[in-house]
Amino acid sequence: MKQNIIRKTCQVVPALLITGALAACDAHIEEPDKTVRPGHVLCVDGKAVPYSEYESYGEQAIAVVFHTYSDGETEGNGYAVYLWDMTPKAFADSLGIEQGTSADIAAYDGNENTFALYDTEETDSPMAEDVFALWKYGQSAYIPSVAQMRLLYSAQTVINPIIEKCGGDPLPTEADECWYWTSTEVEGQQTVKAWLYSTASGAMQETPKTQAHKVRPIITINN
Repeated sequence: MKQNIIRKTCQVVPALLITGALAACDAHIEEPDKTVRPGHVLCVDGKAVPYSEYESYGEQAIAVVFHTYSDGETEGNGYAVYLWDMTPKAFADSLGIEQGTSADIAAYDGNENTFALYDTEETDSPMAEDVFALWKYGQSAYIPSVAQMRLLYSAQTVINPIIEKCGGDPLPTEADECWYWTSTEVEGQQTVKAWLYSTASGAMQETPKTQAHKVRPIITINN
């Protein structure tokens, strides 16, 4: 009788082990979410990571992601804003020259506009020259258009705390510190004026191109 019980037990145990192994194979394994989102830190190697991972990532932060939604009009897979303000510079050295931007306040074309400013032979663009110098990290930084500044303005509450944690300059909300050049000339007045944009109110202001104002470069995410 005891031998029969032992024999049956020996038959049941392997069956239970096999069943458990199969159940383990069928169990759902959670994959880590690698989706890039506003507030992620863009590093000099081109990778965007959450701030919680950035602290142990080992690469230098260069920008913070502020837009990732692709609607067919924005470029690449999103945009990141450079951590620091640049020294105030003029849009152009002289007036009277159309510098070839689209002058379209709804276009996400800061990259093309910045190249047009840099490439204009009749006058120099001190701000565009400074931004081109940032390419030492391999990141194609450029001056945002009006439309891209609107996206940046709408994301301030998300990105400012991360910018500050990374040692950057939070986008200001004070009236006397909030004005930045865009790369968009004013339609019909391209030879003399371009648009400033306020990070305090989202307002735009037509401004003579020889005035010196701050620039906050952005970077297109392409991976």
